[in-house]
Amino acid sequence: MSKPAALTLAAPDPAAAQQCCPPMSQQRLEPGTAADLAAAFKALGDPVRLELMSMIASAPGGEICVCDLTPSFQVSGSTISHHLKTLRAAGLVDAERRASWVYYRARPGLMRRLATLLTPDAEEATS
Repeated sequence: MSKPAALTLAAPDPAAAQQCCPPMSQQRLEPGTAADLAAAFKALGDPVRLELMSMIASAPGGEICVCDLTPSFQVSGSTISHHLKTLRAAGLVDAERRASWVYYRARPGLMRRLATLLTPDAEEATS
């Protein structure tokens, strides 16, 4: 029997990870940047996926097993798998198979880009 291949996503281009857009309140988004970030926002637009993302991002040690995620929801395991696949496809999480289980980690670079985009500039935040 062959060893199952690890499920991992390739790390994003380091230059792209460093590149971040200013807050929307300061500058209009370029169309390409808007399209890239829209996929992540769309993935987070579902309440189950948003809660999954929160659980993954706040997991002790920076990662969590799917076996610890699934029992927290009133939906089937296959539905949770679908939601996790959507988060992976959007670039929000990385996944790694270890034996029978898959472990998930948040990708902080993209999370920072999303947060920065939504952060009002300092002048507006104080008024």
